[in-house]
Amino acid sequence: MSIRETQRELVVERLCEHLLQHGLALTSLRQLAAAAQVSDRMLLYYFTDKTEILSQTLERIAEGLVAGLNAALPAEPMPAHILMNNALQLVRSPEVQPSMRLWLEIVAAAARNEEPFPIIAAGILDQFLVWLDRRLDIADQTKRREAAALILATIDGIALFDLVGRIELANAAQNGIEVSENK
Repeated sequence: MSIRETQRELVVERLCEHLLQHGLALTSLRQLAAAAQVSDRMLLYYFTDKTEILSQTLERIAEGLVAGLNAALPAEPMPAHILMNNALQLVRSPEVQPSMRLWLEIVAAAARNEEPFPIIAAGILDQFLVWLDRRLDIADQTKRREAAALILATIDGIALFDLVGRIELANAAQNGIEVSENK
């Protein structure tokens, strides 16, 4: 790995920490450079533009979350309700809360059509759908894709309750899932 690539990796790591701590509020080029502990010019030496900076950094954060999910949950296919409950426990953990908070910010920015977030959000969403799809024990591909979408929507909805401080609603929703599966 060249010195430039090594430095770029260090910058991405610092920016990951920055975004997980501060979200998207402090993402001017100058603020990102300060967080990366480099000058604006050096930041643009490592990356083409702000879009590439954010894309690379957010992709790395999503990869880290997927790696955490991979480590916590088995790779073999399982029933949808078991996958959803296991994923919910992980996503609702304090360690993953900063990633979920950032994810919801990205989705909100994408909904406002702020560049580059629509493309970034779609890429991250697809990555999580593929991850879920591979872990579902549903033979029919269409039904498996539908189940993955439902699980992701449910997890994101419960995360929304958590992140706005409505823990009781998040717990009620998760308990409702568990009760309906035990009927």
